[in-house]
Amino acid sequence: MIVSWSNMICAYHLLTFRSILCAKTNHRDILTIGILFNGAVSQSEFPLNSTIFSNNMEEDNFLTLSTNIRQLSNDDSFEASKTVCSLLDADEGLVAVFGPPTSPASPLIESIVKNLNVPYILTSWKGTSYDGSETFLNFYPDNERLSKGIAALVQSLEWNGFVIIYETEEGLVRLQEVLKGQSWMRKTNQDFIRIRQLNRGPDYKPFFKHFKNSTETNFILDCKTENILPILQQVRTLGMLDIHFNYFLTSLDAHTVDYSSLDTNANITTIRLFDYKSEEFKNAVFKWSLSQLRTYNKRKELNPYTIKTETVLFHDALLYLIDALNGMPQLPKNEKTSCYGFDSLRDGTELIKAMRNREYLEPLSGPIQFDEHGNRVDFNLHLYNNDEELLATWSGLNGTTTIARNYDETTSAAVSNLIKIKVIVSTRIGEPYLMKVPPKYEGEILEGNDRYEGYSKDLMDQVAEIIGFTYELVLTENNNYGNWDEEKKRWNGLVGDLLDKKAHLAICDLTITHERQQVVDFSMPFMTLGISILHKYPDKRGTDLFAFLEPFDISVWIYSATLYLVVSLILFFIARMTPGDWENPHPCDENPEMLENIWGIKNCHWATLGTIMNQGCDILPKGISSRMALGMWWFFALIITNSYIANLTAFLTKDKMELPIKSAEDLAKQNKIKYGLLRFGSTEAFFKSSNDSIYQRMYMNMKSQRPTVFEKDNADGVQRVCNTKNSLYAFLMESTQIEYAIEKKCKLKQVGNWLDTKSYGIAMPINAPYRGAINKAVLTLQESGNLTKLKKKWWKDVRKGDSCEDVRNKGKDEKEGDLDLAKTTGTFLVLAVGVSIGISIGILEFLWNVRNVSVEEHLSYWEALKNELAFATNIFIYRKKIKSSSAESSTERKSDKIENKSIMQNMLHSANSLMNIN
Repeated sequence: MIVSWSNMICAYHLLTFRSILCAKTNHRDILTIGILFNGAVSQSEFPLNSTIFSNNMEEDNFLTLSTNIRQLSNDDSFEASKTVCSLLDADEGLVAVFGPPTSPASPLIESIVKNLNVPYILTSWKGTSYDGSETFLNFYPDNERLSKGIAALVQSLEWNGFVIIYETEEGLVRLQEVLKGQSWMRKTNQDFIRIRQLNRGPDYKPFFKHFKNSTETNFILDCKTENILPILQQVRTLGMLDIHFNYFLTSLDAHTVDYSSLDTNANITTIRLFDYKSEEFKNAVFKWSLSQLRTYNKRKELNPYTIKTETVLFHDALLYLIDALNGMPQLPKNEKTSCYGFDSLRDGTELIKAMRNREYLEPLSGPIQFDEHGNRVDFNLHLYNNDEELLATWSGLNGTTTIARNYDETTSAAVSNLIKIKVIVSTRIGEPYLMKVPPKYEGEILEGNDRYEGYSKDLMDQVAEIIGFTYELVLTENNNYGNWDEEKKRWNGLVGDLLDKKAHLAICDLTITHERQQVVDFSMPFMTLGISILHKYPDKRGTDLFAFLEPFDISVWIYSATLYLVVSLILFFIARMTPGDWENPHPCDENPEMLENIWGIKNCHWATLGTIMNQGCDILPKGISSRMALGMWWFFALIITNSYIANLTAFLTKDKMELPIKSAEDLAKQNKIKYGLLRFGSTEAFFKSSNDSIYQRMYMNMKSQRPTVFEKDNADGVQRVCNTKNSLYAFLMESTQIEYAIEKKCKLKQVGNWLDTKSYGIAMPINAPYRGAINKAVLTLQESGNLTKLKKKWWKDVRKGDSCEDVRNKGKDEKEGDLDLAKTTGTFLVLAVGVSIGISIGILEFLWNVRNVSVEEHLSYWEALKNELAFATNIFIYRKKIKSSSAESSTERKSDKIENKSIMQNMLHSANSLMNIN
């Protein structure tokens, strides 16, 4: 179809061209346009030939256009000025001049035509705006408005910071409004704008190596269009053209570059004045290609994406010029103008005014409007990504920015880029978040993500499944979370991996803190927690047979036993001295010859012993002094006995007592129990930056402790709590880790409430385009309850047997407040020993009595033993006869029976006789 149409146009051109020219010459005015080009070939010839031919073919038009094209020298300004003067002084004259694209001679040319009042039309960028010429019109956007548009589009990207790279000083003029972004409201102290001038090519690697190991990922590149691809190719070899990096190209012709050879996932955004995919633009380009057929009898295919901005503006400028000429009541004439004569000045203001006031035209470069100085102030800037998707549009007339894509579309685009790559996820080893999987059999080799298991891996598996990407877990260096290293002046750990572009995501028990949010972004929290205290239950005491002695110190026991003996002796002597304790042995005899004192050594000891044992005594003193002495002993015994009972209860039940600390305030008030935390972690940052006086005091206390109470890892802190005797160490860490620890070690316990509230999140680079997708995946898992299931799995279900909570509850139900046998074994032992001693003495007394019976009754010892055993084992006999051979012996034996009933009684009787005072 295209070929047949082209053949028809060609035939029409060959048969009628001469007659058309003759008709135009006879019936129409011929106006000449002066055109200046740089070089022998210009893309602007396409719209020029097409527009001129179309105008000359119109039957209703009363003018015919011709062109006088001159080629300028790019290096010699003097030759360029001579070329311009020769154009103005040509015999056929001219009605207007189209200036060249930007060249070193442009200021000189502008000065010449401005002084001669020749209508001068530009379609290229100018560093400064005209401020007083009425014969000037520039279809290229005004540099100040263009700079504002670029700044607005950069701001729409919501970059926290970026690096401006410019090739020439002209770039600084275009980016002057972007530079003013330094005064934007800062969200973090990492918002920055840095400026660097690009070195001369062709080797740009040394320049970009400076940024390779830095945290900068956003770049604004202002350079010549032909240098864009070589620069990006060299950047790609440095590994700086992946999904982490963003490049904003300020050239309006950046869309003409073929980026397919880069094969990159980096976000490359370009700006342009027009949409080369629109049907109007495609039709215009098709007409331009046909003009080549008419002119050269050879059609040249034109791709819309290769059309430069100046070409489109040249087309619009011709459109405005022709429409203005056709609309003027009196056509201007071709005039010669000499650069060297003042009498040849002309008035070119009418044509410029007519062009400036054109309406209802449909230019390819969008809306056009000029100010009083001929600068274009109305235009639209469109922002596109490397997938040719429209991101935003800025209107030059009212300065508003319109975001083309909504949040879901932006997220979808980011996900599509994420799916194309293998996502690197930085993580660290730490139970139960990530652990190495032990081989199931000897020689088994695990690879990839199968080497690990834990909460973090399961969470990442589900996130990746929801979004649809593949990922690889990579362990961070030194297993650090991510903190600022003052010595190296850089971030380490997981945060450092993100900043160094070693990873796309980071996941573990990584706390969302203010400092980390300055340099990386976090997803919505997948777990909420707080700082709490890990402590240990009091150590259970081993079996102590003499635990009942612990209520008193050994010195107390010694002093009490000594006092028992001393008071017994004192009571004995007081009773012998006081008259009140000498009494009549025969109450019926009113005038006894002798008085009796019952307070011998054995009775004194028995009275004091019965008192301290909380037992009574069958005899009591009657003298005032003896009663006073015994009463004071009763008072002493009351205090000692009750104190012993109270302390014994506490000692035997102290395993059931409450922990000595219940909160952080309790820790801060005491010095016996040491406490510490993880060095360089978020918990230390909390205490270090807290304004609470208690927390500040605790932090200063921890820093001053020697040896240090800080630990390199949470696992070390948990182990230290377990190993410290008498529960004299507590560890401050995040509640989730405490929950896991107390599930594994039943002797541990969480003390008090949370000191703060914080969250864990998945970290990613600042302004990562896939942040929305990660947030949506985490929210989906939260709403479905999968996050709760994951926590239950790794905190409780992975433990075999009864959980610590069940064990504690079971023990609490069975033994709460009871004294077990182990705690009272000593009392049973004392009872057994005491009774055994009593039995032993009883046996000795029995054998001694058998000996006496055998002597008195003249029996053999074994016969007497047999008789006495028979009598003792007969439990129904309660009376015993006294055997004697004569009355005298009977009296003596009776006396002996009374006084000498046992060996112990004889010994005490002898001691009593020695101390008897008559």
